[in-house]
Formats: sequence, structure tokens, C-alpha cells
Amino acid sequence: MDNSLIIALDFANGGEVNQFLTPFEGKELFVKVGMELFYQEGPSIIHQLKDKGHRIFLDLKLHDIPNTVKSAMKGLARLECDLVNVHAAGGKEMMQAALEGLEAGTAAGRKRPDCIAVSQLTSTSEEQMNKEQLIPVSLKDSVLHYASLTKEAGLDGVVCSAWETAFIREQLGNTFLTVCPGIRMAEDNVGDQKRVATPEFARNTGVSAIVVGRSITRSADPLKSYEQWMEAWKGINQ
Repeated sequence: MDNSLIIALDFANGGEVNQFLTPFEGKELFVKVGMELFYQEGPSIIHQLKDKGHRIFLDLKLHDIPNTVKSAMKGLARLECDLVNVHAAGGKEMMQAALEGLEAGTAAGRKRPDCIAVSQLTSTSEEQMNKEQLIPVSLKDSVLHYASLTKEAGLDGVVCSAWETAFIREQLGNTFLTVCPGIRMAEDNVGDQKRVATPEFARNTGVSAIVVGRSITRSADPLKSYEQWMEAWKGINQ
């Protein structure tokens, strides 16, 4: 997981995914399948991506009562993705139930998927959190609280912004995963993200993995953009 660049396949259907992946033939990628794509294509898109040799982050952000999440994770475990997630706001009991479901659904002799929890979305500002979620602390404190709760529940890490990673590492250790969306090149449009960071900043703060979407998927030359991103993320030619 460490130092992975995960491409967000935020496409409407499998046809668009296949078109995007054509220039990457023969490359093993780490890709993210979110709600938009999974709800249209279902498990078949996971099987197709696995057949191509790609690693998969199934980003469904489960958030429900513990028993429902446990049952859902038991089914998702059978897809043999590499990474899945829940919302930390669902609470410690729910997160523990998610792990129980994953372990129950993972075939004997196979490693269960890593499971991480969303702390605060990178599209959320501190003001928005205070006013709309009625959480009266700083955004940093909220993320740290959710991260600590996630670790207590036994999960492998959190989704957070690169700006919180250093504090999480300091409090919870270097083996606790930090998967960070909201990564942009300095010249990129931030879009609907609020807490953005460059790949260089993310690397220097010890982020485990970055998630990159439109900067690669909407590029006129996705393969070239991917290679440029990998160079920036890995610190090549720095």
C-alpha cells in the first residue's frame, strides 16, 4: 500500500473505463471504483479489472447499523478487492462489525482486504463542518478523533487530507494508513475539493497513498499524465 498512486475511475459505465484503460495495456495499476461506477456496473466491473491485473480500492463508504455493514462487507469480501472503506462517523461498533464481515467473507488462506474509514471528506471545510455537522472543534481535531476511533476499532487506516497526515502519524504511528484524495498539481483547478495538496507535499508528510482522478482521467494523454504524476509522487528528477 505504501507510496501507491490510486487512479479514481469516476466514469459512468464500463465502456468508458475500458476506453480510458486502453493506453495502459500491460501496466498494473491501482484503481478506485466508487459509487458512480459500481452502482451502474455492479460486481462485474471488479471482475473485469481484476482480470486485467489491477489492484482495486472499492470506495463505497459504508455507513449503516453494524449488522447491515457486517453483512455487506461479508459479501464485498468475496470480490477480493485490495482496499474497502466505511465512514468513521458510523462509530466504533459499526467499524468492528465491518471487520468481522470482511474476515467472515474472505476465503480461507486469503488475506482480507485492508479496511479504512473516512474521517472528514476533503470537500468539507472547517466552517461547513461546524455549521452543518454541529461539530464545534477544529477540523484537525475532528479528523484526529475519528482516526483514533478507527484505530481502536482495529481498522487499517483512514481517508483524510494530506494536511492531517503528519498529526495522524505522530499520534497513531507510521503503520496506520493514510489514503489521501484532494491531490492536485500546483497549476490544477481544485474543482469541488477544499483541502487540497500537491503530490510533493503529500510525499513529504508521509502519506501512504494518494488518490488522483480528473487530472489523469480527463487528460488528453492519460498515460503521459499518469507518468508525470508518478514522477512527482515518487520524487523522480527532484
